[in-house]
Amino acid sequence: MTAPSIHPAAANGFASNASDYERTRPGYPASAVDFLVSQLGLRPGVTVADVAAGTGKLTRLLVPSGARVVAVEPVAAMRAFLASTSGDVDVVDGTAEQLPLADASVDAITVAQAFHWFDGPRALTSFARVLRPDGTLAVVYNHRDRAVAWLAAVNALVEVHRDGTPQQWDGEWVRAFDGCSDFVFTGRAEFDNPQLLTTTDFIARIRSMSYVGALPDAEQASLLSSIESLIASHPETAGRRELVIPQHTAIYTWRRR
Repeated sequence: MTAPSIHPAAANGFASNASDYERTRPGYPASAVDFLVSQLGLRPGVTVADVAAGTGKLTRLLVPSGARVVAVEPVAAMRAFLASTSGDVDVVDGTAEQLPLADASVDAITVAQAFHWFDGPRALTSFARVLRPDGTLAVVYNHRDRAVAWLAAVNALVEVHRDGTPQQWDGEWVRAFDGCSDFVFTGRAEFDNPQLLTTTDFIARIRSMSYVGALPDAEQASLLSSIESLIASHPETAGRRELVIPQHTAIYTWRRR
């Protein structure tokens, strides 16, 4: 089997903006983390793999459970940032499709903000291999409220540059589970997770998006300038020093047969 490749937008965009990603991307509310720890049965003696862990925004929140946490991340810049801030975590280089973990070696897997990047069927085969029977898989996504007028206007500017890059909004990622006999869906839970950012940090958050970070310098600068002008002139945001980004955290869980 050929080794999976990392999407160029992810490899280049995330590598160049790891610090922006860590500083400006939303974390996860305590209520969501408590739910996740309970659903996955995380406690001392349990091993959880956080796959495509990025800079460790979810990874670090799993450590207080007492479980052994293994973070798998293929982008070197993200992995280096994670390792420097997560001393109690085992950090390894690897992809979802070819996890560098032994068969039946973990009790749970988490994937935050990343499943849409995977070759879904191959990733699920890999997950089924390393999970113990009755182990749990949790997919976690932060969703911005796209109905808010000023955010919809920003999204319209950004989407022009997506050019087919995978994203979570269309829900296509979940199709990987259709016909997959290894996993049984066990539920979905949702938690409020609004984020407060300065305009400068919001612009940095946009820059941290994979395909924005991968744009040529001039094209990226033009896009970010247009967004800054929109925020300065939109009736919902004009004159504001801080922006409230309404969003929620959704957690989807499956059980390994």
